[in-house]
Amino acid sequence: MTETGNRTLGASGTWHDPQAIGTLRALHRAGTLATEYGRVRALLARLPATDLPAAGQLLARLDAKEVCRHADVPVVTVAVTGHSTVAPLVAPLTAELARHGMLLEAKVAPYGSYLQDLMRPATAGEEQPQLTLCLLDAHTVFDDVTVPWRVEDVEAAARARLSLVAGAVRTHQKAGRGLLVLNTVPLHRRYTHQLVDLRSRARLGAVWRDFNLGLLSLAEQHPGVVIVDLDPLVAEGVPACDPRTAQYARARLSDALLAAYAREAAHVVRARLGRTRKCLVLDLDGTLWGGVLGEDGPGGVDLGSGLRGEAFREFQRVVGQLRAQGVLLAVSSKNDTDAVRETLRTHPAMVLREDDFVRVNANWKAKHDNLRDIADRLGLGLDSFVFVDDSLFECGLVAEQLPEVAVVRVDEEPALHPSALLADGWFDLFELTEADLERAGRYRTEALRQEFREDFGSYQDYLEGLGLEVLLRPPEESEIARVSQLTLRTNQFHLATERLQVPQVSARMERPGLHVIAVRARDRFGDHGLVGALFLRRDAEVLRIDNFVLSCRVFSRGIESACVTAVLEFARDTGAGAVTGRYRPTPRNSAFASFYAEHGFAFTGTDPDQPDAVTLRHDLGDITPAPAHLRLQAAFGPFDGDSA
Repeated sequence: MTETGNRTLGASGTWHDPQAIGTLRALHRAGTLATEYGRVRALLARLPATDLPAAGQLLARLDAKEVCRHADVPVVTVAVTGHSTVAPLVAPLTAELARHGMLLEAKVAPYGSYLQDLMRPATAGEEQPQLTLCLLDAHTVFDDVTVPWRVEDVEAAARARLSLVAGAVRTHQKAGRGLLVLNTVPLHRRYTHQLVDLRSRARLGAVWRDFNLGLLSLAEQHPGVVIVDLDPLVAEGVPACDPRTAQYARARLSDALLAAYAREAAHVVRARLGRTRKCLVLDLDGTLWGGVLGEDGPGGVDLGSGLRGEAFREFQRVVGQLRAQGVLLAVSSKNDTDAVRETLRTHPAMVLREDDFVRVNANWKAKHDNLRDIADRLGLGLDSFVFVDDSLFECGLVAEQLPEVAVVRVDEEPALHPSALLADGWFDLFELTEADLERAGRYRTEALRQEFREDFGSYQDYLEGLGLEVLLRPPEESEIARVSQLTLRTNQFHLATERLQVPQVSARMERPGLHVIAVRARDRFGDHGLVGALFLRRDAEVLRIDNFVLSCRVFSRGIESACVTAVLEFARDTGAGAVTGRYRPTPRNSAFASFYAEHGFAFTGTDPDQPDAVTLRHDLGDITPAPAHLRLQAAFGPFDGDSA
């Protein structure tokens, strides 16, 4: 570590302020932590990881309702259960969620009650947690093993326990009780070395890996299940267990492992709330390669040769792996454009080439201005961006000017760049879809649309020249994951902000009276793919739009209006007397607060099923035609009865 004033530069390249925890404690002592909760996220960003659980202990004492009176922060309800004592997870999880602008409301189950908790049937009217964390540990198996034991005894106990867990998971998922998070279980040396012969130790390792493989396979069997693999955390040196707390407090996972698990669990929550990032914006000098391009020239940058050059090349491989899974790449660099493009095209050691980036902003403008430009050209919100730079000044300026952007500072040691980039799982999502893999190509096509638009005198002329086609139909089985992803990741045009996992989307498609309609679009430049979804419900003579979600990359092209027209015409043609729409206000969808009113709906009051939402009604008397510049095809299929 290095010291500058009263701040410490940690190994990951982030600045730590030892006074930040003192500020949090002072706010707590003064009783103003709830009223000044808006300061918490910035304070936590300056805390070293070792201080986060202490911060979490302070934050966990806050009353969620009191905080929400003073700060616009989503409250996340999480049920925590497990085989052993699980309460120590609350403090680090509180801090990790607060780092991402969320507030934890935890429901901690009694010791060892996890099977009953998972198998308990859902009660009518019971408010379900947004997710359940079920912590497993080595005693999950070894509590069923008597002394003396052999490997065969452990194998039998592991199989029996896995069968119990799998049955409990099935029950939990069939009851529709939401997202469930399990974990793999580290095998402690205290168990392996109770066996004195090496062959038995090896076999015990194989048995234990089979047990963990069985746990991991539950995520394949149940779309509503996520498995946090603890092996990579333990492999990085996090101790799996503290013998004293394990013995005396029945806390069988160490505090350090719980803290690392809490960080992973927070990434799951963030993905659950649709806060996954989409675009990685990279600096160049000192970040993607060594040296200064303007001084050293394309042939003089440090890349590919020598230890440091190979480290930069390895970082590019990591970035390339993210790109291959749908993460958009862009550049914001203070450099000469021609020199940057030449280097990206011709440097023999370059892993990432010019075509790998959807936008290269190499100029002498402020980097936050370049980020705004990239966001505008891609049609993305700034909260979709992660910015990586080796300059403390640039990182600080971007963080100050664009607080929505996630800022990752890498330091002068390129071997640590991958760890810094991957530490917070900014791009984690539940399932990779075809739309993710095709994203980069679609955004490059969007650049062609931007050039095409410049040839027209008016936006309407541009729309008429696009040749836009919109198709509405129920999604195919292979598209359900994409529909779920839209509800999880879309924040701007998301009128009821209802997050749905794959099983929940499937259930809506199967239940009488409930219908899911996928929105697809294409134009003269190519296929946009599945860009939206409508969730409809027939209730007697009323067709209800429970939710409407549309990707931000197709805003303002008339698609949203065409969808409403199609729903209204379908309702009229199938004998409905009215259509209602639901709007639930959030800070991110406020631009569309008047959407239904602008399409002929009249305000009727608060939605009885969602008290923080309002409903609007259209009596089907005067239906505005779909915009003339697009061709609309709608195939809703038959409505098969009420939803009651």
